Amino acid sequence: MSREETNKLKYTIALIAEFADKFGIGEKQAYNYLSRFKGLAHLFTFYDVIHTLSFEDAIDTMVQVCSHNGGGLR
Repeated sequence: MSREETNKLKYTIALIAEFADKFGIGEKQAYNYLSRFKGLAHLFTFYDVIHTLSFEDAIDTMVQVCSHNGGGLR
């Protein structure tokens, strides 16, 4: 695994953990939610921009994307 892939993986894991903490849900639930409502797809597409944001701003972005795709967490 390349260094870039390792960094993306670590960032994604940390972001899912922060998302779970913010909403008081488990990390597996957070992963499933972000996957189902296209938050992770958005992260992977725009990783080069999102990883420069604070975790709070990145999570807010994920919440907006998921909301636009039918997610109910706000």
